[in-house]
Amino acid sequence: MRINNGKPGDIHPPAGSYSHSITIPGNSELVFVSGQVGMRPDGSIPESFAEQAELVFRNLDAVLHANGLVANDIVKMTTFIVKGQAGEVVRDARAKYLDAHRPASTAVYVEALVAPELLLEVECIAVRLL
Repeated sequence: MRINNGKPGDIHPPAGSYSHSITIPGNSELVFVSGQVGMRPDGSIPESFAEQAELVFRNLDAVLHANGLVANDIVKMTTFIVKGQAGEVVRDARAKYLDAHRPASTAVYVEALVAPELLLEVECIAVRLL
């Protein structure tokens, strides 16, 4: 997989831990991971936004591992943050999870998620090279 972290054309360099574009080779499979939330295995949801953020990436990791993948296989990540929550908490949890990996990414603030106690949701697309 080739990741383009450079400055394509005449646009700004990435302003964070993401890539402007990702090129996927033809001999691969895409794995679409549904939005993961900060929910514990027993179905409970922590009140702390920081704990929810840690759980989101732990849950994302579990889904990837169940499919034989790891964080470095992610090529696109979309993050939904409930308005009023601190973006730096998400950035810190994401940086801890992704380390130096830089997938193409989008983050948006939303009014609410499907359940009012949920404060963060992250979905991704990963690639398995064949």
